[in-house]
Amino acid sequence: MSIAPEKKTKVIKDFATAKNDTGSPEVQIALLTERINNLSQHFDTHKKDHHSRRGLLIMVGRRKRLLEYLKTTNNDSYLAVIKKLGLRK
Repeated sequence: MSIAPEKKTKVIKDFATAKNDTGSPEVQIALLTERINNLSQHFDTHKKDHHSRRGLLIMVGRRKRLLEYLKTTNNDSYLAVIKKLGLRK
């Protein structure tokens, strides 16, 4: 499941570190989180969609690796991103 273009531009604008920033770890983590949330809602109605579930697991793993990278390189930004997205407790 992809993100609506309006929602995607809003997420990019909220997490961008520079004017035309679309590839920073913060933006990538936010976009992956949005896609993961959309797919999680999809699985409430389509419980046997195992092909999409594999894609979900791949996205979760990618987000985990990006979070680890951000944690080691810029801890302040890491803390801000997880707080804004509500990922860790």
